[in-house]
Amino acid sequence: MNRRVDWTSAMHRVGSAGNTSNSSRPRREKRLTYVLNNANATKHCAGVNCLSVLRSPATDGCDYLFTGSRDGTLKRWALTEDAATCSATFESHVDWVNDVVLAGSDTLVSCSSDTTLKAWKSSSDGICIKTLRQHSDYVTCLAAAEKNSNIIASGGLGGEVFIWDLEAALVSASKSTDAMEDDGSNGVIGSGNSGMTITGLRTISSSSSLSVHPPQTNGYTPIAAKGHKESVYALAMNDSGTLLVSGGTEKVVRVWDPRSGSKTMKLRGHTDNIRALLLDSSGRYCLSGSSDSIIRLWDLSQQRCVHSYAVHTDSVWALASTPTFSHVYSGGRDLSLYVTDLSTRESLLLCTKEHPILQLAMHDDSIWVATTDSSVHRAIEIDIKVPVYKDPSFTIHGTPAIVQHEILNNRRQVLTKDTADSVQLWDITKGVVVEDYGKVSFEEKKEELFEMVSFPAWFAADSRLGSLSIHLDTPQCFSAEMYSIDLGTIGVTEDHKINLAEETLKGLLAPWLAKRRLKSGSQASANGDASVGKDSSVRSYSHQRAEDDDNTESHSSMVHPAFEFSSVSPPSIITEGSHGGPWRKKITDLDGTEDEKDIPWWCLDCVLNKRIPAKDNTKCSFYLHPSEGSTVQFPLTQGKLSAPRILRIHKVINYVIEKMVLDKVSDSGNSDGTFSPGLAGGLSQFSGDGAFLSGLKPRKLKPSIEILCNNQVLSPDMSLATVRAIYGRNLMTWS
Repeated sequence: MNRRVDWTSAMHRVGSAGNTSNSSRPRREKRLTYVLNNANATKHCAGVNCLSVLRSPATDGCDYLFTGSRDGTLKRWALTEDAATCSATFESHVDWVNDVVLAGSDTLVSCSSDTTLKAWKSSSDGICIKTLRQHSDYVTCLAAAEKNSNIIASGGLGGEVFIWDLEAALVSASKSTDAMEDDGSNGVIGSGNSGMTITGLRTISSSSSLSVHPPQTNGYTPIAAKGHKESVYALAMNDSGTLLVSGGTEKVVRVWDPRSGSKTMKLRGHTDNIRALLLDSSGRYCLSGSSDSIIRLWDLSQQRCVHSYAVHTDSVWALASTPTFSHVYSGGRDLSLYVTDLSTRESLLLCTKEHPILQLAMHDDSIWVATTDSSVHRAIEIDIKVPVYKDPSFTIHGTPAIVQHEILNNRRQVLTKDTADSVQLWDITKGVVVEDYGKVSFEEKKEELFEMVSFPAWFAADSRLGSLSIHLDTPQCFSAEMYSIDLGTIGVTEDHKINLAEETLKGLLAPWLAKRRLKSGSQASANGDASVGKDSSVRSYSHQRAEDDDNTESHSSMVHPAFEFSSVSPPSIITEGSHGGPWRKKITDLDGTEDEKDIPWWCLDCVLNKRIPAKDNTKCSFYLHPSEGSTVQFPLTQGKLSAPRILRIHKVINYVIEKMVLDKVSDSGNSDGTFSPGLAGGLSQFSGDGAFLSGLKPRKLKPSIEILCNNQVLSPDMSLATVRAIYGRNLMTWS
């Protein structure tokens, strides 16, 4: 027969010794985000926003297609007649890539919702030459002059249009970098491979703590074309770079002289947002596509619309023309790709896609089509004289984007659903998929995986980039702990506590730490077998941090198996340090020279010096007494016990059993709310930190009693935090 014990419990908060000042609010530290990448790194995992084709000057040379995606990356594809091979990934933007243009044969310029432009060496393995920041909001569009590789224009949601002299901007960048290196304030992430210039960006989301930096030009200021009062969504430039047109939510086409930034005319006719613009090589004719579903042809010499084409049934988002400007290809929200003869106004439907069309790019006798899907399609040998539907002749496949996610109660796993309706379970402390359920009901699987457990919300997650992004903010991220036995960790006692964020950071930065040790000449192995001293290069704020001294095992540099990230598909980190702005890079691409200027000091302090912030230590205080009507003579009826929130009920059961066996009454409780240790015979009991002090090997006894709360039997595997979450935070009577 089971015996029952009443338990009265309450929560109390033990104040942190490190938080001694109440005079000012604590500052918000920089966030660290890591993006869990798909196993196939050569594919986009979100919609493709932009395209650009680089033609080889040699007749037998290889052409390249550049794609920019909502996953935050650009990719270069080597094209053959019937295949496309990803030859490079350009990773530095921390939000959607919205447009990309080629400036000459070896310079690629991209713009992003992170408010920046980036210049890349197009023939490299992803080298970012320079980050340009001047915009105050998302940068949505770019324009380049085909015969003047030195000039590009950018527009964005802030209503700003800037004309950039690339040569001057890049020369200024070089001088600025030299100056920063002289005073020890280098804004370049230290990588021998990337040379990535880091500048200030705006945060990805309102919850992010990535800082917002004012525009900085490093000695160069682009020309501002002032006139737009609302968002700019489209730009186009003629071949010589002497004419620029812009359009946006004001529903008008503005014409500019990019050499001075002066406005020359304004064309009215559209009734909704202008989303796409084209100029012919001479700059006389302009095509505009709008959310009013109309395409208009403008004669700029006459300053009027000469034709309108009602081809689409919904918003027109993309335009591309033949070299002679005789025909225009158009696509948009209605999923349809049309070709239209600008003279006869005859239109043919070439194909219908499964997703809205975002951009088009001509390539000899074919056209590339980008959609809100992660794949890119090519249609070839387009014969505009034959009214037939054309299926894509070739597709560069992407991977499905994650569109739904749910953080499970165990706070280590996230359930996701992608655009292919596939449901997967991710372990965010290892960055891998632990279960692929296929096409099942997301809601049903979420209910099936529900656990009656409670852990602090130590991380946040989103899927804006088409993959899982995990956000860590100090000190909140250090609030979750688990016992080693629950993680299957060997070589330590079952009562050893593991901080989830601390171990996750160690796992994330393990490749960086290994390279750092090699560069410093240390003989310590990559898994931390040898001791590494405190890193004096990381500033110390002792009043804001506490060093966990309950067990030297917690200071080990070794990465626990439960926190080892995949080397096949390593995650990327998005963060910033004390200088410059946010940046993004795969953890395996870090070269070990990055320091506090590049990575938040609290991350380095955790990994290098094994310090984490002092935290409020929430414990559960409770009283044990026999259940009503029970004949059990329980020796402890008044003493108040205290234990960590993560303590399991089976530990309480063991304690009660041992007290009953000993039949010895202990002190009624100390003034600090912790039951005194000192049981005879070396048996376990609660101590001040909630651990069981025992001369015997810790054991999980089969219960001969039951612990109840509100007449509900508690599972032995339930933690005190879980009980609190179920039965409330206030005074509780447990039976």
